[in-house]
Amino acid sequence: MDPLSAEIPLFPLGTVLFQGGSLPLQIFEPRYLDMVSHCMRENSPFGAVLIRSGSDIWQPGTNGPDIFQIGTEARIVDFNQLGNGRLGITARGERKFRIREISQQADHLLIGRVSYLPEEPAVAVGKEHEDLVALLEQLLEHPSVQALEMEIDLKDARSVGWRLSELLPIEAEIKQSLLQLQLPRERLSELKRLVNKLRG
Repeated sequence: MDPLSAEIPLFPLGTVLFQGGSLPLQIFEPRYLDMVSHCMRENSPFGAVLIRSGSDIWQPGTNGPDIFQIGTEARIVDFNQLGNGRLGITARGERKFRIREISQQADHLLIGRVSYLPEEPAVAVGKEHEDLVALLEQLLEHPSVQALEMEIDLKDARSVGWRLSELLPIEAEIKQSLLQLQLPRERLSELKRLVNKLRG
């Protein structure tokens, strides 16, 4: 099989996952409990995709929510049984993919035939974006951010862009547009524009 394409279960979400990012989820729907147990048994990934419109809770007569075509492969790295009867999992973001085709299982779980996007080029941050590194360092001092135990390379434009995209208080659809960029410095330029806007 082509290593650059695969069939993976899709998990429509209200949030965007970036490479190296951490995604905590509470699982309670039977189709997702089955998906998680399969992924853990096979050490296989699922696809985290942002909902464009509609609801993730399945409703009769619908094909499920409208989702964006670019998402991130997520691999489960931790799990625990929660007191409310739900299963808590933490997944780590890996490769980006584009959905080519979607099918639906009998239990309404979406299966995506996906093509993996090329790795983003590794480039240094550059002088013009040093203020973003300083902002990220400030955010990393916050206890709630420290609790996320993020892996960050402050010299790598990819790493700085991914982590800032996660941490900044911006709408999910803007985060999606940042995810879809393939050039790390282009993402940093866009983040700089967004930060200036937030600072007003």
